[in-house]
Parts: sequence; C-alpha cells; structure tokens
Amino acid sequence: MAEYRTSIDIDASPETVFQFLVTERGMTSWMGQWASLDPVPGGEFAVDIAGYPARGMFLEVDPPRRVTVSWGFAGSESLPPGASTVSFELTAIATGTRVELVHTDLPDAEVAGHIEGWSHFLPRLVRVVVGERLHPDTWVPRP
Repeated sequence: MAEYRTSIDIDASPETVFQFLVTERGMTSWMGQWASLDPVPGGEFAVDIAGYPARGMFLEVDPPRRVTVSWGFAGSESLPPGASTVSFELTAIATGTRVELVHTDLPDAEVAGHIEGWSHFLPRLVRVVVGERLHPDTWVPRP
C-alpha cells in the first residue's frame, strides 16, 4: 500500500476552506458532479467524480482544522468503498490556509491515477475558495 502527500496554499481562512470540504455545494464546486455528505464521524461521504462513485464515511471532523474520510469506489475490486483514507489538514498561515492532503492505503496500481486526480482537483479548490466560478468539470481519468 502506498501513501500520497501534497499541499496547497489558499488565500482564505481555514473556516472558509473547511466549508468546501464538508458541504455538498462546496464539494461539488471543485470536485464531482453530485455529493451526499454527512460530516460527522461515521457519517456518509459520497461524491460522484467523472462517473466514478467515490464512497466512504467521515472518520474525523475537527472544524476548521481537519477532515478525514475513508475512500474507495463502488464496484471497484482494487479500491472498494472505504479501503483508503484521505485527510485534509488545514493550517492558518500568513497568506490564508495551507491544506495538506494525505491519501493513505492506496494500492500501487491506484497511485498514478490518484496523483493525477488530486493534481487536477486541488487547484480547482484554490480557485473556488477565492470566489472564482468554474465551468462544470470535464476531467476524466486516463484509462
């Protein structure tokens, strides 16, 4: 199993950024076309991304510092719902918020696709948090 780490800086407070990680409207503004989120430990985490149903549950919700969810895809044998873990750690910095993403327990065959996905979606998070209205996302993972 592998781990992927990356971080981004956003010109907004941790409280503002946090809302984009725990609300359906916030989440789908930067990632996915549909979401059903119940941001309490054990609550549902469901986001449809480019036709892929990401499913899991909220494991940790510590406003405005941390969100951790279990992650996988309905119907996937290599990464079923809840098989991996995604954590967003929000830290206040002089220019706003640093978001550190850590995705753990990824099967080796899933690492490249998830790096590609997070590399696409995290810049979108930066843009929407600061008020940019994005066009609907047309990204699809490479086969």
